[in-house]
Amino acid sequence: MTGSCSSGGSQQTVLDRRNWLAATAAALSAQPFVSAGATDSVSMVRKPRSVIYIFLSGGLAQQDSFDPKPNAPRDIRGEFQPVATQTPGLQICEHLPMLAARSDSWSVVRSLSHPYNEHSQGHMVMLTGRTGLPVGFNPSIPKPTDHPSIAALMGALLPERNGLPASIVLPEKLIHRTGRVIPGQFAGTMGTQRDPWILSSSRFNANTYGAWPEFEFHHQRGRETSSGLHFRTPGLSLIDGISESHFADRLELLELMEQKNRALQKLAETESFSRFRDRAISMLGDGRLNKLFDIHNAEPQKLDQYGRNAFGWSLMLAKRLSEAGVGFVQVNLGNNETWDTHGNAFPNLKNYLLPPMDRAVAALLDDLSESGLLDSTLVIMAGEFGRTPKVFGIPTAYKLPGRDHHGAVQSVMLAGCGFGGGKIIGQSDSHGGQPLEDRQSSENLAATMYSALGFARNTQWFDLQDRPMQLYNADPIQS
Repeated sequence: MTGSCSSGGSQQTVLDRRNWLAATAAALSAQPFVSAGATDSVSMVRKPRSVIYIFLSGGLAQQDSFDPKPNAPRDIRGEFQPVATQTPGLQICEHLPMLAARSDSWSVVRSLSHPYNEHSQGHMVMLTGRTGLPVGFNPSIPKPTDHPSIAALMGALLPERNGLPASIVLPEKLIHRTGRVIPGQFAGTMGTQRDPWILSSSRFNANTYGAWPEFEFHHQRGRETSSGLHFRTPGLSLIDGISESHFADRLELLELMEQKNRALQKLAETESFSRFRDRAISMLGDGRLNKLFDIHNAEPQKLDQYGRNAFGWSLMLAKRLSEAGVGFVQVNLGNNETWDTHGNAFPNLKNYLLPPMDRAVAALLDDLSESGLLDSTLVIMAGEFGRTPKVFGIPTAYKLPGRDHHGAVQSVMLAGCGFGGGKIIGQSDSHGGQPLEDRQSSENLAATMYSALGFARNTQWFDLQDRPMQLYNADPIQS
């Protein structure tokens, strides 16, 4: 933003200064949040724990990842072979060798189930921890009557630490390349002022898929590269040439404008706006936070460990945020429903999807373990649903076959907080199509997160009408 920094400029100059500060705050690429005013209703045992929720938007095939079916017919088992892990009796897909070598650090649930086979419905269920769809649900448009996301609830109820939000979602909002904003990721009945902080890593939504730039691809055409895609983390330092005194002058001008503008003053009195502004100013002045978000200047060995791509950078940042005090971090591992492998599934999984996921998640587990944080950090990896047992083809769209949407069962990886040793929780049938034993639900998965963070069942959150709601009423998954 250009314009004079003196205090005696024209009205247009003053407005430019005001716009500059607004743009500076917007550069944080985050949504406003509040603490829900729930200190008197939260029954919580304070624990220095955190949750990292890795969300595979699109739906990972359980048979081609954590629940292979080598004895099933070929049109069920698919093209991949199982590989032994460090845990006797536990096999996973051959294209997850790094996670196989670290099975002592994680467990797998093979029986998580819900009744929906449509993307937006699955997102709503798995991002909110509630199986029943909200009244008036629209698969294409988030509505104020939607259930609040887990990220929004945790942003409202968890304590803030070290000048950071309690809950952060990265590296992007879930918006399909068609423009469909996926419901389930916002605050819904809690009100938009409680939407979670969403850190946007790119200036535009890619039309391709995967862990760009190294593993960017198109489901139908294979390897592709988009121009202009850059993984950007928030710049929390002042613009070059803006000194602290100049910044103070602009804050003074902001106060003057707010006093003279009734509409702006009314907005400033709202909790969401004032806290968003105060947070922006606070973070801009904190050099520690600028270093925290600057992952591109990490040691080359660390960058190689995670992978120099959107998957690796996102999980590296998630670990940093968790270590710095953010209680809940959701990582959307893949844009445009990346894991939606209707066709060309096996080459795309083998070449573009499983390798960067395997490397980045393995690096996250190693990093947490080496930092002494794995015991106090719950890592969960899931999608909105699994995929059909039977491999099928769509010749008009894809050269090679894939699998369709399947909410009846999916595999979920859990690590940390006692979920180690390669335990198998639950079982699917011989084709990986239905839960056979120990069925788990999205409510159980959410309860596992809430319990790990120290929340009791009688914890309450409040909707926009200030009505108390129970946080959860399901059993956590037992490690």
